Amino acid sequence: MKTKTLRKEKVNVITLGCSKNLVDSENIITQLKGNDFEVQHEAEENSDIVIINTCGFIDLAKEESINTILSYAEEKKAGNVQKLYVTGCLSQRYKDDLEKEIPEVDAYFGTMELPGLLAKLNADYKYELVGERITTTPQHFAYLKISEGCNRKCSFCAIPLMRGKHISQPIEVLVKEAKNLARMGVKELILIAQELTYYGLDIYKKRALPELLDALAEVEGIEWIRLHYAYPSKFPIEIIHAMKRQEKVCNYLDIPLQHASDNMLLAMKRQITLKETKDLIKEIRSIIPEITIRTTMLVGFPGETEEDFVELCDFVKEMQFERLGVFQYSHEENTSAYELIDDVSEEDKADRANRLMEIQQEISFAKNEAKIGKTFKTLIDRKEGDYFIGRTESDSAEVDNEVLIDAKSFFCRIGDFADVKVIDAEDYDLYGEPIM
Repeated sequence: MKTKTLRKEKVNVITLGCSKNLVDSENIITQLKGNDFEVQHEAEENSDIVIINTCGFIDLAKEESINTILSYAEEKKAGNVQKLYVTGCLSQRYKDDLEKEIPEVDAYFGTMELPGLLAKLNADYKYELVGERITTTPQHFAYLKISEGCNRKCSFCAIPLMRGKHISQPIEVLVKEAKNLARMGVKELILIAQELTYYGLDIYKKRALPELLDALAEVEGIEWIRLHYAYPSKFPIEIIHAMKRQEKVCNYLDIPLQHASDNMLLAMKRQITLKETKDLIKEIRSIIPEITIRTTMLVGFPGETEEDFVELCDFVKEMQFERLGVFQYSHEENTSAYELIDDVSEEDKADRANRLMEIQQEISFAKNEAKIGKTFKTLIDRKEGDYFIGRTESDSAEVDNEVLIDAKSFFCRIGDFADVKVIDAEDYDLYGEPIM
């Protein structure tokens, strides 16, 4: 007697926002595939089920998330989508409002409700799949989320409202995941968290990032380990010593500073002063002079005067950061800054952001020009048009400078390392030739 096989529905997972969200989507995909669903990530064709993993960080991110939900709600009305589910930060923060405003969505889930989402799809949460993540990034690099949530109380930030308090993943769990990723061909681990330096305090009662780096450096197949999102106040300098000690740990640190004016740092509740910030950057560079420091600045915070902004500009000129990004302040409900008057106009916010990036553009160009004639170990990410495109140790995926290699003259294998001599430079990119 023949038995009837029930077809599992096709699922399309849409990811909005940061790399931490991407890891969450990859975990959703892994669990669904473990339950025999056919799953795609950001597929263009229609699927039976769509899961949107949203971002709720700032106004622009919220707008993108809402527009995406509305777009797929229309697809559902048209009969092109059978079921629509929403998860992630926006859903965590505004679930009640979203249920009222966009009832076409079948169910909303928060950031920590993966088992509930799976149950809605008649799928089991498979604990044996923890650490067995299917990645959506190119095969040779992957994000490794070492903790969730944040205990900091920065006045402008809504992340603790959406992600909760800091929870570290045990070292043995992260090492197991890193080994699995290495077996899949991953060569670069990009460590991410809301706050890297806090790692371990909750489970080991001490800051344990150096110990984690030592353990990950032992994983065979991993060649680069990169650090993102460190908090500057009371920064544990042992991290920099671990970076220097372990050759696999890139001389690269993403440390969002947000501002330089003491007035703004106090109002932002950053728990650090301008002098302490300068001393920290100088100490880091004294230990590893060749380190690349990436930072982020926030302009237009309530009460920011032109004098405050000029002080920020002078600080950026003095510190000469290798990489820098700028956000414009977004007035977020339920943060302590929401009680302040959002008194910097949108025009002034945009103007200040542009002025600061013009300063950084000059710094970046000068630093890139200084690399002409030098050779750098380069990880080849992809081929695009007439160029192979790679990154040096100084550049993280998707946010930093790139190295362009003429594909008509040279062949590079994607996912491999190559020694590349820089022959020309632009503001944010380098041109190079592989040393054969």
